[in-house]
Amino acid sequence: MVSKTEIHAQQQELPGRESLMQPPAEFIRPGYRGSAKLEGKIALITGADSGIGRSTAIHFAREGADVAVMYLSEEEDALETQRLVEAEGQRCLLIAGDIRNAAFCRDSVQKVVDHFGGLNILVNNAGTQQVSTDLTELSDEQWEQTFATNMHGMFYLTKAALPYLSEDDAIINTASVNAYIGPDFLVDYSATKGAIISFTRSLSNQVVGSGIRVNAVAPGPVWTPLQPATLGAHDPEMLENFGAETPMGRAAQPWELGPCYVFLASLDAAFMSGQTLHPNGGVVVNG
Repeated sequence: MVSKTEIHAQQQELPGRESLMQPPAEFIRPGYRGSAKLEGKIALITGADSGIGRSTAIHFAREGADVAVMYLSEEEDALETQRLVEAEGQRCLLIAGDIRNAAFCRDSVQKVVDHFGGLNILVNNAGTQQVSTDLTELSDEQWEQTFATNMHGMFYLTKAALPYLSEDDAIINTASVNAYIGPDFLVDYSATKGAIISFTRSLSNQVVGSGIRVNAVAPGPVWTPLQPATLGAHDPEMLENFGAETPMGRAAQPWELGPCYVFLASLDAAFMSGQTLHPNGGVVVNG
């Protein structure tokens, strides 16, 4: 049985820093053994400096993939992700910048292809959120910026990556349980995550004939820097017993998400496309 992590009130500023979190997050479970499921593959992961993205990068490396880590500005965290990937014996390329910029996204994909010689897996994981409990007070700017980060960046990167992907390659998009439960204090964020589910399904139908699989992961509460930098910044007490509302009564550690991305990236998921995995602590969402 996985023990419950005691999370207490705390706050950070966006975009959040892994190194400031208390308690520290956990990225790969002791005893996880790779089995070359991604041997020879090249993966590009956004938001991989910390949280779910870092866990995915480490798991991919342990399974034999080289990894490009995209991040906004958290250089210290990104360097630690690079160290952890390289400790698995794999190559790691760091790319800093803002995925809200289409030209940056195109340049980043080209940089990965030039550096590694190709691209097989795209993980659209970067995202942001802000607490707002009244739609009439949610600014136009916040609405637009949330969509720009969570949805537009995904579109820009996927569009740039598709010409390099081929049969048995994979695109994995990070959605959220909030797309299904619709918390009243995250309307704009939840709307983007619903859009990601629809984007995943439609894109899958468009490219599945080429052998490219497109799937999503919709996590429940996970202990990542986004939480103290957004929920905690709004009200530190929102993080007291974070995740207690799930049937399991706790938040996930990032290591409990990484294997979901390994599964969808590998041929273990050869007959899955347009689907969403729900590692959410037991919440039934019928999606």
